[in-house]
Amino acid sequence: MARIESPQVTDSAAPENSEKVNWLAELRGLALMLLAVLAFHSLVAKPFYIPSTSMMPTLWVGDRLVVSKYPYGWSWASASFHLLPRGDWRIGGSTPEYGDIVIPVHPLRDEDYIKRVVALPGDTIEVRDGAIILNGRPIKREVVPPVRIPFEPDLICRGQPCLLAFENYRVTDSDGQMFYEPPTWRETLPNGATYLVIDHREQMLDNYGPYMVPAGHVFVMGDNRDESADSRARAEESGLGGGVPLANIGGRAEFITFSLDGSTTWNPVSWFTSLRGGRAWTTLRPPLAETSGERTE
Repeated sequence: MARIESPQVTDSAAPENSEKVNWLAELRGLALMLLAVLAFHSLVAKPFYIPSTSMMPTLWVGDRLVVSKYPYGWSWASASFHLLPRGDWRIGGSTPEYGDIVIPVHPLRDEDYIKRVVALPGDTIEVRDGAIILNGRPIKREVVPPVRIPFEPDLICRGQPCLLAFENYRVTDSDGQMFYEPPTWRETLPNGATYLVIDHREQMLDNYGPYMVPAGHVFVMGDNRDESADSRARAEESGLGGGVPLANIGGRAEFITFSLDGSTTWNPVSWFTSLRGGRAWTTLRPPLAETSGERTE
């Protein structure tokens, strides 16, 4: 009986790309990429979102900004997600300057704050009726025209009392748009760093000290003086409890990248219409006044 042989399958009938995906190599590459991003965020710079009104008028809720990690050296607070255990060590870096906007970590919780440096190691600071006194001398503080803050209660307050705090200063312009115009002051620190603050009511933190800032610490306050839990407030009351150790500062705010007004939705069109014009690339380094060290009587 004749034998019928099966046809031979040649290589030409096989798929040209027959190599299997090396999932181990893919996962290793992904892990290396994530480690590189984590290292960059911990050592160089990272994005930061403003969730509260404590730094108004300089920073608005919805601002996105860049924080540099290297100006004051590196410590446990530099690591993203606070992956390192707390400690008082610090590698390299220098002491912040008057007026710098820094990222202190709360002394009891792994929570990032954003505040302005108003006193340095060895300074004695007092606050009297809302005005800062450094080393026995009032800093220069003058009334300026009120800043205009957009009326965005859903974004700014989220049900918190700040809406009621600003309500007395709500105005409507000729085209029907509403704004807040709270009382505004310009402060100038001894090195000439100048910036605007909001001070609109009397409250307990308007009077503080005198307090000597310990070595290796800085004293920080929010620019929205009556709505800021900062060095003046106890840690148990969500404040920072006095001077902030330099090891607890995770970086310096540099500039705003973009800002959203809270109207962003799933609709891609809103990703552009919710952008606040004029805030992108705004520097957060305070300008220097022509004259420094002046005081008001």
